[in-house]
Amino acid sequence: MTTKYSEDHEWISVDDDIGTVGITNHAQSQLGDIVFVELPEVGSTLEAGDEAGVVESVKAASDLFTPVSGKIVKVNEALDAEPSLANSDPTGNGWFFKIKLSDADELNSLMDEASYNELIAD
Repeated sequence: MTTKYSEDHEWISVDDDIGTVGITNHAQSQLGDIVFVELPEVGSTLEAGDEAGVVESVKAASDLFTPVSGKIVKVNEALDAEPSLANSDPTGNGWFFKIKLSDADELNSLMDEASYNELIAD
């Protein structure tokens, strides 16, 4: 399983051709307490960089982007009842959606963990 990171602070963990997408620990800490999450519709097709939803916190609302192109195959319905999962477990149970990749080569334009850690260190 490969995990990559976007400059928009999303992570994607890929198993075969399905990517699980969420926000990074850095993103959730910058947002503060998350109170609402709007997720994409299952079956919708998105291009890399497209808006995939919205994350609202007590501080601000922030767009959620998809780091890769593909078809949404599942959303994390647990976030409807408990959006704070995105704070308490952002890289685990707080995932946002699963996407069937249409072009796995897009992963090459994303950062590995070391590169992402350099980005957020600045």
